[in-house]
Amino acid sequence: MKKMKSLKWMMLVVLTAILASCGTTSQVPVTGRKQRLVVSDEEVMSLSNQEYQNYMKSAKISTNATNTAMVKRCGQRLASAVETYLRNNGLANEVTNYKWEFNLVQNNQVNAFCMPGGKIVVYEGILPVTQDEASLAIVLGHEIAHAVAKHSAERISNEYKQQTAMTVLGGVASMAGMGTNTASIVSSVLGVGTQAWTSGFSRSQESEADHIGLIFAAMAGYDPQGALAFWQRMAAAGNSSNSIFSDHPSDEKRIKQIQGWIPEAMKYYKPASTTTTTTSNAATSTKTLKYSTKKK
Repeated sequence: MKKMKSLKWMMLVVLTAILASCGTTSQVPVTGRKQRLVVSDEEVMSLSNQEYQNYMKSAKISTNATNTAMVKRCGQRLASAVETYLRNNGLANEVTNYKWEFNLVQNNQVNAFCMPGGKIVVYEGILPVTQDEASLAIVLGHEIAHAVAKHSAERISNEYKQQTAMTVLGGVASMAGMGTNTASIVSSVLGVGTQAWTSGFSRSQESEADHIGLIFAAMAGYDPQGALAFWQRMAAAGNSSNSIFSDHPSDEKRIKQIQGWIPEAMKYYKPASTTTTTTSNAATSTKTLKYSTKKK
């Protein structure tokens, strides 16, 4: 009996050592939250790029030239602002992780996503809710924030650590005559297609993406105060199961949080252009983009 207890104790010590030593610690841009990742940027980018290419093979690209141009313009403005911010805050090495692409696809779901590495897809179904370019920037800022904050890598890392714990504890359980059924990390996290990357973020990650995305939109020259009207329209439309925001915090909580973040976002905001409505005959009008993205 003493030997059994000793073995269990040793296994738990090994488990603690493994979980404490694996991976690297980094800080999420803007929020400064610390995270520990056990997968490299190269691994995540390679896997996500494969999933993105597979998705785009079956996706139907929008035929609306005006809305497509708006998505690409808005995305590029955000990407430029994000890269400038990273360079100005000692994170220039992070810029090489992004190969930006922006696509509008034919799909009626209220949805959008950004794969690790900067592959952004917007569904046409979200445009009646965004209504204009400034609100679209709130959506794209949120999705880009997931990529910049490395939320997918964090999910994979957490799963890996859970699987490691199950494996080690499974050894302890086996000593006591118990069985274990540990699923493969690859099949449980990476083996379910694009959805593995674009859904299932925790509510804390979703709130963090709301926060960072609001700042990114302001950096790109979009008035962050417009986020309140957008989220109110989202609340009025209802967060159905087809919405990218269906797993997010409640509408009331989100709007309250955004109200609290707007003063911070306004510190980064400098008007840069007029916005474009999402109609087939919408006129486009832009001015030279000027913004300051150095952390304040």
